[in-house]
Amino acid sequence: MTDLLTVARLAGVSRTTAARAFSEPEKVREATRDKVYAASETLGFRPNYVARQLRTRSTRIIGVMLPTLRNPVFCEQLQAMENSARERGYSLMIATTDYDADRESRVLENMLRQRVDGMILTVANACESACLRLLAQESLPAVLVHNPAASPEFITISVDNRQAICQATRHLLALGHRRIAMIAGPVRQSDRAALRYQGYCDAMTAAGLPAQPLIEMAHHTRVDVALLRPWLASGSALTALICTNDLLALSAIGGLQRLGWRVPTDISVIGFDGIALGEMVHPSLCSVVQPQRELGAAAMESMMNLLANVSVSSQTLDFTLRQGESIAPARF
Repeated sequence: MTDLLTVARLAGVSRTTAARAFSEPEKVREATRDKVYAASETLGFRPNYVARQLRTRSTRIIGVMLPTLRNPVFCEQLQAMENSARERGYSLMIATTDYDADRESRVLENMLRQRVDGMILTVANACESACLRLLAQESLPAVLVHNPAASPEFITISVDNRQAICQATRHLLALGHRRIAMIAGPVRQSDRAALRYQGYCDAMTAAGLPAQPLIEMAHHTRVDVALLRPWLASGSALTALICTNDLLALSAIGGLQRLGWRVPTDISVIGFDGIALGEMVHPSLCSVVQPQRELGAAAMESMMNLLANVSVSSQTLDFTLRQGESIAPARF
């Protein structure tokens, strides 16, 4: 059976260096790492991570808890985190919660039993999260993504959701829209949606216009057109809709078109997230773009610093408004 010493000899390095290439790759020069990995592949050597875990009391595994992987937003973020973790010799343990607060606590409990080295997570509502209350009792590094309203003891990586939608609403107002409303999924399951609605209200109030009640759907990414019909009545019909995520916006466009409404001729639609799919459809989706890969990379960088006992601060990343074919000047 091939052992680490044989790998070291083939790579032309010491056994200590070969061991460090697997256990702490960030501390070994890239060229040296490559030689060690090439030698191990040639010899069919697999390092014993279980033994290393027992020796170092570190699994080199980061727990990642996300609401869903059905939304491409979280997939892009996850890919960036996985790439960053792998470069540093870490692996990810991934679980989804389907925006269920009870499930969040169960997922966290399982991650703690697996002895993950840290947690990167997005919860439904940071201000009311039993999961975060449990995590606060643990001496485990944690980084929240998309949850800016959490307790100051947590490091958070996010965009300014309230300001982002405020700017999107102002853009519609500048196009002459006055009857604007907002669609969201279950608000109690998303503190981001609540902040976005506040941003919409800010812009409408500043313009001297009444903010419409939030149109709340049963699902985060699917629009029930029956709930839209009362807002489309002649004489007081909406001229623009803002959706709290892109999949919801795309569903809204499909529903409106099936009802005979033309987008954007009859009604404009703006989404939030900036997923690539929004640029592939017709009309292409106008959307507030979150830098998902940057969010994921920043979250993992913060985690690595926490693990190294380096001071870390929360970050608010920039957003942009992607112009698309789904909005146009108001006609009436």
